[in-house]
Amino acid sequence: MLILQGEHIYLRALEPGDLEFLYELENNSSIWEISGTKTPYARHVLRTYLDNAFKDIYEVKQLRLGVCDKKDRLLGLIDLFDFDPGHMRAGVGIVILESNDRNQGVGTEALTLLLNYAFSTLNLRQVYANVGKDNELSLHLFAKLGFEEIGIKKDWIRSANGFKDEVMLQKINT
Repeated sequence: MLILQGEHIYLRALEPGDLEFLYELENNSSIWEISGTKTPYARHVLRTYLDNAFKDIYEVKQLRLGVCDKKDRLLGLIDLFDFDPGHMRAGVGIVILESNDRNQGVGTEALTLLLNYAFSTLNLRQVYANVGKDNELSLHLFAKLGFEEIGIKKDWIRSANGFKDEVMLQKINT
């Protein structure tokens, strides 16, 4: 079995044909709070991003992969960011675009595949995530996969309803 291939989903590099999916995802204001985005992205900006998505993680310090089902339908994205091979760590983020694809095991399988890749292929010692305190589904996902809460950033995220706390999570590969 391939390292990025699971039972129900697989992870793959982004392709030029993913432009419309990326456009829809990045311009979905309901997830801007999670991604820290404040303004829409133009297609030409995203096309430039896709044109450069092939660059090596050691060069750009990040890796964004598509999360696909067995019918080759792109469901979401999963990222390694702040990649620091010297300290053997990186951040991780995941988003599944459609709500009916969430809470179906997709995130668990995708994150499991990415963690196996990060720890075995990239030889990372630890991975961290930052999750809004009110994002119970994501907090449950990370906890289920062995991430531990290591702190709370108080009033970290400004939202339409005021400020929200963000939970810092960490998984150390021992």
